[in-house]
Amino acid sequence: MPPYQIVLADDHVLLRQGLKKILTGMDNLEVIGEASDGLDLLKLLNKVNPHMVILDISMPNLRGIEAIHEIKMIHPDIKVLILTMHKDKEYLYQTISAGADGYLLKEDADTELSSAINAIRRGRFYISPLLSGELADDLALIWRGKSNLLSERETFTVRER
Repeated sequence: MPPYQIVLADDHVLLRQGLKKILTGMDNLEVIGEASDGLDLLKLLNKVNPHMVILDISMPNLRGIEAIHEIKMIHPDIKVLILTMHKDKEYLYQTISAGADGYLLKEDADTELSSAINAIRRGRFYISPLLSGELADDLALIWRGKSNLLSERETFTVRER
């Protein structure tokens, strides 16, 4: 079976190098490109066709959330895993809305990176364990009619989101 190909996008070179080393040590994974910002990532995706992009939210020139929109419009089959330090649930909700396939906190990455990649490869959405409890709480409140989270989100403009 050919290797599962991944592109890394993060503005920190050291993080990309470390991720690349970890990923190439995993079975049947191959890092085929790296980008330091969202614009470089989109240019790179015109040259290579990975199965997955592992992407940070906070990058110069074109932020991760905007890059997700572009990736999914141009390359809808590419899976997107967000790897970020942002624990704020609003970032999680924005990335879900943009089309991300997973959200992993950098502080969980040492133990969860393989699980996140494998879940997304199987067509599942992945959420970092440190956020999944909070998300479950929000969903319970929404379905019980005790939260106006959805109606609040609908009042924001696209730019505000």
